[in-house]
Amino acid sequence: MTNARIPAIRSQALITVSVFVLGIFIAWQLAQEITTNNMRSLTFAVAGFAAIAAAVTILRNWRSGFYMFLVWMLFEDLFRKYMGNGVALFFGKDILAALVYISLFAAIRSKREKRFRAPFLLSVSFFFLLGLLQVFNPNSPHILYGLLGFKTYFYYIPLMYLGYALIRNDEDLRIFLVVNVALAGLISALGIAQAILGNSFLNPVKLAPELEDMGNLQKSTPISNQLFSLPDSVFVSSGRYDFFLVLAFILAVGAGGYLLLGNLRGRNIVFPAIGIIAVATLLCGSRGAFMFGLMSTLVLTAGCLWGAPWRQRQAHRMMKAIRRSVIVGAIAFALLLLLFPQEAGSRIAYYTETLLPSSSAYQLEDRSWDYPLQNFSDAFSRPNWVFGNGIGTASLGGQYVAKLVGIPPLNLGVEEGYGVIIVEMGIIAPFLWILWTGSLLYCSWGVVRTLRQTRFFPIALAIFWFAFLLLYPMTYGGIAAYQNYTYNIYFWLLVGILFRLPEIQASTPNLVPIPSARSRAKGGFQF
Repeated sequence: MTNARIPAIRSQALITVSVFVLGIFIAWQLAQEITTNNMRSLTFAVAGFAAIAAAVTILRNWRSGFYMFLVWMLFEDLFRKYMGNGVALFFGKDILAALVYISLFAAIRSKREKRFRAPFLLSVSFFFLLGLLQVFNPNSPHILYGLLGFKTYFYYIPLMYLGYALIRNDEDLRIFLVVNVALAGLISALGIAQAILGNSFLNPVKLAPELEDMGNLQKSTPISNQLFSLPDSVFVSSGRYDFFLVLAFILAVGAGGYLLLGNLRGRNIVFPAIGIIAVATLLCGSRGAFMFGLMSTLVLTAGCLWGAPWRQRQAHRMMKAIRRSVIVGAIAFALLLLLFPQEAGSRIAYYTETLLPSSSAYQLEDRSWDYPLQNFSDAFSRPNWVFGNGIGTASLGGQYVAKLVGIPPLNLGVEEGYGVIIVEMGIIAPFLWILWTGSLLYCSWGVVRTLRQTRFFPIALAIFWFAFLLLYPMTYGGIAAYQNYTYNIYFWLLVGILFRLPEIQASTPNLVPIPSARSRAKGGFQF
């Protein structure tokens, strides 16, 4: 028996020595880079080690690995800004996503995780098949455009299976929401700091040429001529940051209502984050984010009151969530106006001068109706609009393909979302888009209705509202919202989570103790 242990001991010693030698070599190389001030290579090395650690974690435990993927996805742009916008960094999240898919589907195949059967999958498959055919459209100048477009539209669809498997109980949902809202609060706080300090904060001295027009932008108020910068926080563009703020606000409000109704931990993180995100939305300088934030506030407030658990005499908890959100938002805005009146005043002036009908610089009607319709009609002046020019030819990231294959930019795109779909995939594409999006929203609304008067209703309503905004109003304004990888990832992930909620509610119908007869006599409002 002693002799049997000798090879194992020798193997362990060999591994230990090898790791020690490798560690010395890596330390020597890092020291060389530091002494020569080659921080770019050092940062790449750190990012590489982080990616390897994430990959190993994903393959060992896809749940823990998913959160590493999520953090990398949110902060990937920050690395891109400082590392010259390398292609390897741009596709880093996609490699991690592929590893998550492999690990998850291995777990589903071995029946360790439950499989999601999407009721809207047939309608999605019609649009999917059209996109697959458009990869090989003869009007496309290069197949790389097709591969890029196919990835942009469809690569993250498996995340709905991940979202469904990820949430098994209230604790899983609580962790997911608290982590995401905390990250959103951090990103929003960095955006606030950048809006106050200027775009030199969180941006390198010189951005990559293809990022320059997106990262260092300024606006001026049309009447009072006040100049202000557009923050991009950890992202490469102010537009991506603006989109993220809308999603973050909706998710935070839904999370706050769910945590209060379920009497769960994490409220001390979520409600301050709501105030931070609201202030960041005001300072971002985007009229779209500002208007979608106002719309979301009204819709979610009214919807949560409609779906509050009146029968269980727990509606006072929903009122408490609304009250806390209003108080936190009011305090945050008051502090902003008190401490930074110039930064807040320039943004408020921009919104009032361009959005109020009484203003001479009123632009709301033009930007929300005339301009999109004009862009939609421009799609029919593009070549091959009947059968399309190929998926990806007017999508985000087309400039990278053009640079890679050495051809001039195609300049086929229009800003209106349905117009872009026609340019890429032909006249039938918008009808298939409406078919699958309408089917998904119809099925999703059925889930929301079944969760009415339960603790899950606020987060279910928030997910549905985000899906509706993305698939219709935002797509009408431009397909960039759906093609934005942050939105696309969260959209499919949240869809899967939404369809898992009824099962959790059925297994644990009541987390909050049923009130006494004396409490029930007070009615739904128990402050």
